[in-house]
Amino acid sequence: MAALDWLVVGGYFFVMVAIGLWAKARVHDAADFFTAGGRMPWWLSGISHHMSGYSSAVFVGYAAIAYTEGFVLYVWWALGITFAMVVGAFVFAPRWPRLRQRLGVISPLEYLKIRYNLPTQQLLAWSGTALKVFDVGAKWTATALLLNVFAGVPIAWGVLITGGVTLIYSTIGGLWADALTDLGQFVIQLVAGIVLFVAVLGKLGGVSSIWTMWGDLPEGNAKPFNGQYTVLFVMVYLLINTLSYNGGTWNLAQRFIASPSGSEARRAALFSGGLYLVWPLVMFFPMWAAPILLPDLAKPDQSYALLTQELLPMGLIGLVLAGLFSHTMAMTGSDANAISAVVTRDIVPALWRGAHRMTGRTELLLGRISTFAFIALSMAIALTADSFGGVLGLLILWFGGLVGPIAIPMLLGLLPAFRRCGPAAAIVSWATGLLVFFVTRYVFDERIAELAKDKVTAIQVGGPVVCSLIVFVLIGLLRPWHNAASDELVDALSNDPDGAGDLEVKAGHA
Repeated sequence: MAALDWLVVGGYFFVMVAIGLWAKARVHDAADFFTAGGRMPWWLSGISHHMSGYSSAVFVGYAAIAYTEGFVLYVWWALGITFAMVVGAFVFAPRWPRLRQRLGVISPLEYLKIRYNLPTQQLLAWSGTALKVFDVGAKWTATALLLNVFAGVPIAWGVLITGGVTLIYSTIGGLWADALTDLGQFVIQLVAGIVLFVAVLGKLGGVSSIWTMWGDLPEGNAKPFNGQYTVLFVMVYLLINTLSYNGGTWNLAQRFIASPSGSEARRAALFSGGLYLVWPLVMFFPMWAAPILLPDLAKPDQSYALLTQELLPMGLIGLVLAGLFSHTMAMTGSDANAISAVVTRDIVPALWRGAHRMTGRTELLLGRISTFAFIALSMAIALTADSFGGVLGLLILWFGGLVGPIAIPMLLGLLPAFRRCGPAAAIVSWATGLLVFFVTRYVFDERIAELAKDKVTAIQVGGPVVCSLIVFVLIGLLRPWHNAASDELVDALSNDPDGAGDLEVKAGHA
C-alpha cells in the first residue's frame, strides 16, 4: 500500500460518511429511518439488495473455495441466488411492501404478531438477532484480514476502522444512507472488479484465456460440482438461498418493504437476480485463475489480495481495497438497520408496556441507539471469530445452518398455501432446526464424517432447514390452525391495495 492507495481508501471512507450526513436530512421519523418512507425506486432497491447480499468475506472465504474447488462456487452461490430471486420476484418480494401498505410495518417481523402470536414473534426476533450478530462479526473479520494482507494493519484495528465508519453513517442516515452508499459502492466495486479482471486477462495471454485456462487448473476445478460441494450441497443451498435472499435475511426484506408497491418490489428482485447472474463471472475470474498465477498457496483465502498486489499499480490497489470494503459496509450497514427495526418495533414493545406511547422522535432515537449497539457488539464478536470456526465457519455452517429454521415460518407464513400452519408449527419447526444443527455439528459430527465423508457440509447445513420445513408442513396438515385475522392478512397480501384499506385500521386495534 503506497501513499496514493491510502489516499484512495481515505477518500472512500470520507465519501461514505458524507453520504450518511446528507441522508440524515431525509430522515424525519422511524419510517424514514427503517423503510425510506416506502419511496425507494426499484433500480436503487435492486442495487441495494444485490450489494447487501454479500460482503468482502466473498474475497476471503469464497476466494479460498474458488482456489481449491473452482467453478462450483458460481454454481452453488451465484446461480443459486439468481434462481432464488426469480422465484421470489413472483412469490415473496411483492408481499413485503404490501405489508407496509396495509399494516404500516417497518420491521419484517411485525406482521408475525397477527400471523401467529406474540410468543412466536418474540422467539424469532430474539434468535434471529443473536444469529445476525455472529454473521456480521464474520464480515468484519474478513475485511480486517484483507486489510492485514494489503497493508499489515492488525486485525483488531481493521475491525475498528471499517466498523467505525459503518457505525457513523448507518446510525445517522438509516436506510436512505445504506441504499445511497450501496449505489456509490456498487460503482466502485464495478470499476475495481473490471480493472483486476482485465489485469488477469493480460497476465494469462488475452481474452482467449477465459475459456482456455481451465485446462491448466487443478483437476476438477472446471467441473460444476467438486469436492464437498456436491449436487446435494448445491440443492440444499438452493433452498437456503431462496429463503435467505427473499427476506429470511432481514436486511434484504427491508429493501422490498421500502418499495412503493408490489410490482416495484418484483422489478427490484429481478434486477438483483440479473446482477447475480452476470457480475460474479467477472468477480470470480481472478479467483479461479489464482492457482495458475499463484501456485501452491499455503493460505488460499489470501489469493485475491495477493493477486491485487502483484498485478495492479499504485492507486488501483487502493481502489480494489475500497471495493472490497464496499461489500462489507453495504451488507453490515443494512443488517444493522434491519436488526434495529426489529429491536425498536418488535422486541422493545414486548418488554416495555409504555413503548406504544413513544413519539416519532423517541422511536427514531431508539432506532439509532440500537443500530449503534448492534454494530458495536458484532465488532466484538469479530475479534473472537476463531472461537466459532473462523470466517467460513461463521458464514457457511453457523449462518447457513441456522437461517432456515428462522426463515421458514417467517416467509412461508406470507403464503396462502401455508395458512393452516400456526404458532405450534412455527415454534416446533424452529426448535427442530436448532436441535438438528447442534446434533449434526457437535454430537454426531465425527460419525457423519465417517459415513458420508464429502457430504458432511451438506448434511450440517441442509439438515436443519430441511427438517424444519418438513415439521412446519406436517404440523399444518395434522393440526390445522384457524384464525380469522391471520387468514384475512394472508389473503390481503396477494394483490397490491388501492389504498391502505380497512385491514390497516383493524391492525391498529389488534
